[in-house]
Amino acid sequence: MKSHAARASLVLSLAVFHALPAMAASLELRYVALERILADQVFTQEGRRYVRGSQATKCQYAYLETPHVSAENGRLRVTARFSGRSALDLLGHCVGLGDSFDLTMTAAPILRNGAVALKDVKVATVRDSYYIRRVRAALAGSISKSFKIEVLDQARRLLEQPHDPSAPNPPYTRELGDFQLGDVQVTPDALVLVVEFRLVVK
Repeated sequence: MKSHAARASLVLSLAVFHALPAMAASLELRYVALERILADQVFTQEGRRYVRGSQATKCQYAYLETPHVSAENGRLRVTARFSGRSALDLLGHCVGLGDSFDLTMTAAPILRNGAVALKDVKVATVRDSYYIRRVRAALAGSISKSFKIEVLDQARRLLEQPHDPSAPNPPYTRELGDFQLGDVQVTPDALVLVVEFRLVVK
């Protein structure tokens, strides 16, 4: 009798849970995890993100590597190593400008088409030169336009419970419906995503 009552109670609880409207929750992405997401999505060419050219253009290229993420005064702070050349290939030799140096980018994260993008990007370097000033100006513009972190799939994987068909007694599985990002905030320890979703139990 107790077993029957427990099953009935569970079914009722699941039915009520299934019927809940869309909920809002906060999802914290610690900066160590955010660095791994950047490595998987953005710095994909041998740990590099090319902002100009590619590995094949030895005299005309620019890339960032070894990113580290933190917070600074309510903004995202990303330090990285920049390497680039803007030169001509003359008889197999690159003739022109080029350099390699560390830089720091700070920016305000925003939501754009279900991804985290950056606005108001500021680029700072310890060293200075004509070439470095050109790099700083170009990076601030290109990062604002093209840089984005796809977080919807990451959030789904964190919140959903995968179904293991090989399990002898498969558990109930969770699936997210009506899933969307509501807001993004920077805290000293993490990037906080406000997500709105409906949880479906099967």
